Amino acid sequence: MRVKPHPQAPELTELYDTDIVAWANEQARLLRTGCLDRLDIEHLAEEFEDVGKSEQRELASRMTVLLTHLLRSRFQPERRGASWETTIRTQRAGIARRLRRTPSLARSLDDPDWWADAWDDALDAATRETGIADLPRNCLWAVGQVLDGDWLPSGKDPLPPSDRKE
Repeated sequence: MRVKPHPQAPELTELYDTDIVAWANEQARLLRTGCLDRLDIEHLAEEFEDVGKSEQRELASRMTVLLTHLLRSRFQPERRGASWETTIRTQRAGIARRLRRTPSLARSLDDPDWWADAWDDALDAATRETGIADLPRNCLWAVGQVLDGDWLPSGKDPLPPSDRKE
């Protein structure tokens, strides 16, 4: 269904730029009262898209923190402590909650590009935090391991073939 914008739509666009909360409340009121012709369609579409992007950013952020701590745990097992394990548990729980609330996010976990970005971000963070410059370029673990609440990496986990030193 295509809705033609109402002549007052420019006022809503200005409201969007000056007070997004007031704009959102007005959009909700217009929806509830059936005044669809007065909606700020373009900005509504942007906001809907942003909700999805925000969820994806949250998942990526949590995964980066989780992978960073798993890397630290793998390469500095002697420094593993309660705070690292708490962070790992917290991030796993947050990821599980995200995936429960937004099941379509699980597709991200199967996307090699998304996974590579999360791994690269984790490598950057882990390198800064540990001072170890030669961390593996490729992920050491399967998604299932990373998300498994009972699993922690071992200092004996093998490196992928492309990351082994000759």
